[in-house]
Amino acid sequence: MVRQCTRYALFILGFFSLYAHCQQLPQTIKQIKPSIVGIGLFNPTGSPRAQVLGTGFVIGDGSIVATNQHVIPEIIDGEKKSVVVFIGTGKNPQIDFATLLKTDEEHDLAILKLTSHKLKPLNLNKSTDFIDDGTEIAFTGYPIGSVLGLYPVTHRGIISAVTPVAIPAANSTQLNLARLKRLRDPWMTYQLDATAYPGNSGSPVYLQNSGEVIAVINKVLVKESKENVLSDPSAITYAIPVRYLKDLMEAANN
Repeated sequence: MVRQCTRYALFILGFFSLYAHCQQLPQTIKQIKPSIVGIGLFNPTGSPRAQVLGTGFVIGDGSIVATNQHVIPEIIDGEKKSVVVFIGTGKNPQIDFATLLKTDEEHDLAILKLTSHKLKPLNLNKSTDFIDDGTEIAFTGYPIGSVLGLYPVTHRGIISAVTPVAIPAANSTQLNLARLKRLRDPWMTYQLDATAYPGNSGSPVYLQNSGEVIAVINKVLVKESKENVLSDPSAITYAIPVRYLKDLMEAANN
């Protein structure tokens, strides 16, 4: 009888623990969303005038935005285009002009400075260790840019592996310049069991229970060196560890 009661008590405790865990992510997402922004172009004479190209998130003092370097559009000489950050949700978001503070080409990261806004910053994970495989994560951003509307979308999954950004080629025909460069000094990145889409580049990957950012979604950097041998690239999603973003912020402050 005592044994049955103990089993029953453990079952009840497990049920409420699972229930609390399931309720945690929605609360975390609510905390994350105000810090998610769109990154893109503004052209006063264009049609459309504004174009969302990727995702960013607010860090630091609230005026700094992190994203992937490849999301930042190259300004074409002679054209009146500006890099802008889209703030808020819906059909009429606010637009703030941004200046580029610092980039990290090797890890495909960039940080921008907002001109007139200060928003709620996200907390970056302080650990110097890689997060364990199987850890539950989520990421929030704008898949497929603004085609689906400027409404932050969240995907969840787990860390599948900590994996090198590039692996040795089977033969010389599988080598390209990007792969050769990264094979000289390979660094580790996260492979995720969750699907990101074009437009998700620059989205923060965060722990479901705390909202601490552990990585930045990347749809270009890893695939061009790790999957260049594939005629049809996989749907695997990769993310750049936040340690490199912290190094970039430190470099920008020096």
